[in-house]
Amino acid sequence: MKDIRDDLAACRLCAERFAVTATQHRPRPIVWFKPGARLLIASQAPGKRVHEAGKPFWDMSGTRLRDWLGLDEATFYDRSRVAIVPMGFCFPGYDAQGSDLPPPRICAQTWREPVLDMMPDLRLTVLIGAYAMKYHLPGFRNVTEAVAGWRDHPPGVFALPHPSWRNTGWLNKNPWFAEEVLPRLRAAVSEVMNDRPPN
Repeated sequence: MKDIRDDLAACRLCAERFAVTATQHRPRPIVWFKPGARLLIASQAPGKRVHEAGKPFWDMSGTRLRDWLGLDEATFYDRSRVAIVPMGFCFPGYDAQGSDLPPPRICAQTWREPVLDMMPDLRLTVLIGAYAMKYHLPGFRNVTEAVAGWRDHPPGVFALPHPSWRNTGWLNKNPWFAEEVLPRLRAAVSEVMNDRPPN
């Protein structure tokens, strides 16, 4: 099991790509995992605030996500327990209209499997957003269907909408998410964090 964290932190594969975005920023991979982690948060890509802070989910979406998971800030940021592995490790930048660019495919193609290979103890995977769902869920069609189909996913896998406040409308239209999915998710997270054997 090779420790590739230093190599990943030094990655500059997308330097030219990022230089021509509206933000014209440099790569800054956010490396937030350690071997031994039990909970995998498979997310999309860092936003601009995370890029500047160097800490994943260091924004209002992180506050909402921690609430969904039932985790306090200290536990959430304990890399030996929670691995945050996005589909793109760097902020992809904005397009000319100020919209988020998608995570570059080359990032997942280069790094994802070697990173996941470093963490054989993962017991629970939380997929956030369409890019992570496409990668991890066979037959993925759309976010709402994937989130609602939590009973049909492989054991230990939950799919969540992005916790961005932009998705408040989606949450209001889909009250079953808070009523059905979140209680099961929090129970599963608690089980893993407390190191109880799965049912």
